[in-house]
Amino acid sequence: MAIAETFVARVFGRAPSEATSGPHRDSRRRVPVWSWVTRRCRIGARRDSSDARRRPDLTRGHRAAREARCFCSLRIKEPTVIKSHGYAAKHSFSRLKLFDFDREEAGADEVEIAVMYCGVCHSDVHQVKNEWSNTVYPCMPGHEAVGKVTRVGANVTRHAVGDIVGVGCMIDSCRSCPACLAGFENYCEGPNSWLATYNGPMVPAKKAPTGENMYGRDNTMGGYSDTLVVKQDFVLKIPAGLRPEAAAPILCAGVTTYSPLRHWKVQAGDKVGILGFGGLGHMAAKIAKAMGAQVTVFTSTREKLDEAARLGVEGVMEDDKKALAPLKASFDFILSTVPQKHNVNPFVELLKRDKTLVAVGALEPLAPINNMETAMHRKSVAGSLIGSIAETQEVLDFCARHGIGPDIEIIPIQQVNDAYDKVEDGEVRFRYVIDMATLADEVKD
Repeated sequence: MAIAETFVARVFGRAPSEATSGPHRDSRRRVPVWSWVTRRCRIGARRDSSDARRRPDLTRGHRAAREARCFCSLRIKEPTVIKSHGYAAKHSFSRLKLFDFDREEAGADEVEIAVMYCGVCHSDVHQVKNEWSNTVYPCMPGHEAVGKVTRVGANVTRHAVGDIVGVGCMIDSCRSCPACLAGFENYCEGPNSWLATYNGPMVPAKKAPTGENMYGRDNTMGGYSDTLVVKQDFVLKIPAGLRPEAAAPILCAGVTTYSPLRHWKVQAGDKVGILGFGGLGHMAAKIAKAMGAQVTVFTSTREKLDEAARLGVEGVMEDDKKALAPLKASFDFILSTVPQKHNVNPFVELLKRDKTLVAVGALEPLAPINNMETAMHRKSVAGSLIGSIAETQEVLDFCARHGIGPDIEIIPIQQVNDAYDKVEDGEVRFRYVIDMATLADEVKD
């Protein structure tokens, strides 16, 4: 009763104990809360009716709006949730395990997706192990998800039930900063930047009427799950020419390499170097070759020279000074896909004057740059972060049009921890993709 009285006081500006009945307004006596509320609503309805007679311009819509303020018309509706399942880590030193959680069902502008496949990215490993010192647990990775639309909100026009779609690294942004308005959500300058598909803050935070967190967590959960719910503007169409499982890594590895190649205007005949020949590097080589560039990959693994030859590109050992010497000042563009701190100075020397080396593989600090080399020949070292939603759709269409895609190994989700170990050890050739149908083997009703 005390809670109800407090709520009534906030809504109507007077507590039930202050209510009066009859003509004696100065006499205070307590009345039952609900009878007092009902009385107030009747009085409000009479006032609205008399107002309408006095003001012919008060439309039925205005009256409905006023009546909606009546407490009897209020309905506190908790969101309908979807019982979901996935693989998550509960702390930085734990393995990924089955985790049950709730998602809110699709809103008016959202799409509900049954996840079919999800790629394993090296950044998933970094995030799960809290190597960037920003992980929120439980952490459910996955930002290379492909699935089938199972439900759409009332305002959704871009996707329909049954469509095969993808979800990449981000699921929202501020949409009002200069970067977002220019179509580069991946460089959002809003107060919270873009919203990550996993490990991002839930916006808005979902609270029960009691004020408690409804889901027992404050972070977004990614694609290592059976279901995703995403705003339609951040859902990508998977072209018919791409197999769903092959499309998954393109949502991160593909666009992360395509975006800088496009921004720095790589074109047919350009000489392009790719530093690192793993998940990112092999996609970069394929995309640059499809653009008509002459591609050379630099690798630290001798066995990968054969892989380069298989793709029809030149391969060079990155520590072979004799092989690097004749390549100085010959490249139009170099893309570094190495996923940790490394020395790019030997490769800056390979650039022509006014050309750029772009690092996309590591967010950690690079080794100090030799500014003598950059200054003497006006060379640049730059960075690039994933890609915009438009660029992601572009690279999906580009890959379908040119018949290219990542080299993948499909695994059941039960092997994801072993896959993480191999990613860290550099043993993957070239990208793991989880068959999310295998999650059902563990889920019990």
